[in-house]
Amino acid sequence: MSDDDPIPVTPDETINETDATVASPADLEEEMAGKLAEARTTIGKELRKVIIGQDEVVEQMLIALLSGGHCLVTGAPGLAKTLLVSTLAKVFELSFSRIQFTPDLMPSDITGTEILEDTAEGKRELVFNPGPIFANLILADEINRTPPKTQAALLEAMQEKQVTVAGHSLQLDKPFFVLATQNPIEMEGTYPLPEAQLDRFMFNIVIDYLSEDEEVAVVSQTTGAGAEEVKPVFSGADLLKCHQVVRRVPIAEEVVRYAVRIAANSRPGQKHTPAYVNEWVNWGAGTRAGQSLVLGAKTRALLDGRSHVTYEDIRTLAAPVLRHRILTNYRAEAEGITVEDVIKKVIELTPEK
Repeated sequence: MSDDDPIPVTPDETINETDATVASPADLEEEMAGKLAEARTTIGKELRKVIIGQDEVVEQMLIALLSGGHCLVTGAPGLAKTLLVSTLAKVFELSFSRIQFTPDLMPSDITGTEILEDTAEGKRELVFNPGPIFANLILADEINRTPPKTQAALLEAMQEKQVTVAGHSLQLDKPFFVLATQNPIEMEGTYPLPEAQLDRFMFNIVIDYLSEDEEVAVVSQTTGAGAEEVKPVFSGADLLKCHQVVRRVPIAEEVVRYAVRIAANSRPGQKHTPAYVNEWVNWGAGTRAGQSLVLGAKTRALLDGRSHVTYEDIRTLAAPVLRHRILTNYRAEAEGITVEDVIKKVIELTPEK
């Protein structure tokens, strides 16, 4: 599969056969659409028991999970990235695994390995011992601190929903999500993610510092009696159904074209590329950017209680979709132009029709 191939969609990635026999697709869609419309309030209420502030970050993570996409989370240490991910796992009743990426981490430390064990018959045989990748929600902490060989093992898991151990392919649990974190401050001794792996992440979510009032609330809560217990709202089976419902949301061709044009306008050297992109950008967003924009916009519409996608849905999600897919050049750096500046200009100058 090349880097420009569309995101593969398989029926078993969205709904299992048992669910399909219980209810018709129309009944399933109506049931889950209604459940998603209430999801933002219900899930938000549970998350607020532990997480204070970061409303935009929470919304983007919810959209990614309900769309079936992976997230790259960028933020300084101590901003509750790990806490947020583990709390989401509780809300969605998912098995959770945290992997701390280090320079000495090997692929087998993630995928698992075969070990020699004694059998009841007195013989010895190789038995597979599964690694931490065999969970529904994986927190890949400081993913850019591990070598390319280990990053490649995670790449296979993200794209193919499987791992290869001792020549055998093993399917991962479904649903399967990777939320990877990066520390933007300390870049010494790191292994920057290749563009092919960055493109597998649906969103790049930036977590910033809290406001003073929010930080006061966090300090008070974490130094007091403790937060309330978080209760599960959705299940893994519900998420699989959501992925199917999201893909059935109707979207006008004009809105799809708008999403495609936003992605295309970030690519230098093309026929209709804006001059500022040719001047500041080395590499632009590929086809997966348009796919992520449309899927995310459909999910956002459902969470807002709407059955249609608007241009505003596309614009709102443009930054998390594009910020890890656009590579600026030295001229942009010299002029103080950031990726966020390029995205803002692309959105401003891309017409709706």
